[in-house]
Amino acid sequence: MATAALVAAGCTLPAIAPRTEAGGEAAAPGTAPTWRACPEVAEELVGRGAPNIRYECARIKVPRNWDTEPGGGATPGPGAGATTGPGAGATTGPGAGQTFEIALLRARSTKQRDRIGSLVVNPGGPGGSGVDTAVYLSFGPAFGGLPASITDRFDIVGFDPRGVSRSSPVRCIPDADLDASFGYDPDPRSQESFDGFVALSRKIGRGCGDRYGDQLPLYGTEQATRDMDAVRAAVGDDKLTYLGYSYGTLLGATYAQLYPQRVRALVLDGAVDPRQGLVAGSEGQAKGFERAFGNFTTWCAANAGRCPIAPDARARVTSAIDKARVSPVRGDDGREATAGWVFYAIISSLYTESGWQELARAIDKLEGGDPEDVFRLADAYADRDSDGRYSNMFDANLAVNCADEEEKPSRERIRQLQSQWRAKYPMFGPALAVGLLSCTEWPGGRDPYPTGRADGAPPILVVGTTGDPATPYEQTPALAAMLGVGRVLTWEGEGHTAYPQTSCVNEAVDAYLIDLTVPREGLRCPAR
Repeated sequence: MATAALVAAGCTLPAIAPRTEAGGEAAAPGTAPTWRACPEVAEELVGRGAPNIRYECARIKVPRNWDTEPGGGATPGPGAGATTGPGAGATTGPGAGQTFEIALLRARSTKQRDRIGSLVVNPGGPGGSGVDTAVYLSFGPAFGGLPASITDRFDIVGFDPRGVSRSSPVRCIPDADLDASFGYDPDPRSQESFDGFVALSRKIGRGCGDRYGDQLPLYGTEQATRDMDAVRAAVGDDKLTYLGYSYGTLLGATYAQLYPQRVRALVLDGAVDPRQGLVAGSEGQAKGFERAFGNFTTWCAANAGRCPIAPDARARVTSAIDKARVSPVRGDDGREATAGWVFYAIISSLYTESGWQELARAIDKLEGGDPEDVFRLADAYADRDSDGRYSNMFDANLAVNCADEEEKPSRERIRQLQSQWRAKYPMFGPALAVGLLSCTEWPGGRDPYPTGRADGAPPILVVGTTGDPATPYEQTPALAAMLGVGRVLTWEGEGHTAYPQTSCVNEAVDAYLIDLTVPREGLRCPAR
């Protein structure tokens, strides 16, 4: 699960979804949805709605298998991108004639003027809720949300992709298996321990295969991207304006290839390079998290007053994991802070620079016999509540990631990578290698997304953060180059994704979204 987990946290916003349904009766494919007021979604997520914001929800139906629809859902004409995958254009195949429901939420400012249209948002994952994200972004800059310059001109529209949260959710991994997976040793060195993780991964895969069978490839990225065009039509926009974070950049890039003439503006923040295979992507993350961890330890050494595990934070964190392997600290409820839970607390904290001090305190308290902060950090990452229940984020994450990937490394190859990456990326390499087992043991077919140019699309803004652990900066220029129409905006900051965090980044992105003004080539924004 390690790879799936690291890819899943492709958003800096919380991913805790309420279990309420967003919207009533779903609109049939191709028909306008009925919107209803839904302030309860914001109330359940945040405790209140944002000032001067109205929330409305709707549901639309989409074909389960766009490849069985006439034309495959692709835009006709030059550069539109051909339908790919088994059965393209056929009238039979998995899911033919069936539909999924896609949940939408629209946040509209009561101060809106000179409306441009809708800004469709996705937080990444795969598995993150766009409905939740639209709520969080509606709260304005003081709470990490969008500036008024954007909410005054756009409706903020979030959608839960197929299989995620409120949109025909995938559910096939028991909470106990997720607990076992997150709690497992991140570097199982003995053959017995490694084989135990193989068995757990196989059990998870078998359970999902038994439940969904030949439907599993239908949760892939290309199918979800075609749903995005149905969302664009449902909100009444001729062309898509989109803000995608992390994995959401892959959705945006795929949309630009399939529907280049329907693009108005795409902001792809925290870029994923679509041409990377499973192994290369996992190694890139190992490198990115190792770099971020090094930045954290350097900060600790220079800020001993704020870092209780200074001066050698790396040694203290490594020692905490080693001790957790043999003698895990037990919480008040009897739960044990195993090496796996400590590892995911570390992962969770590296997504934002503000998490560094939380990590230092958690490790210090763990050494003193109190694991509660470790559990709090790890549970926030895993989307696990206080009763031990999980959302379906990781069910969806596996379904999407494994449907997308043609590559399926053998167990022997994974075992070799575990050793090689331990030498190169000692904190994160082994876990990222072993995490490859998730898709190796996953049943069902594959449905890879396209990896080409977006000929015919307007300029697309690709934003990268130099200290990003989850989508390392090197992927930003790679995605821009692949699309052919990408323009890179660089933030010399820490953490995962950049907008809206500093005035330099905000001014460039806002001007692009509102006026379609593309930032000058090579623009770099300082950390502060």
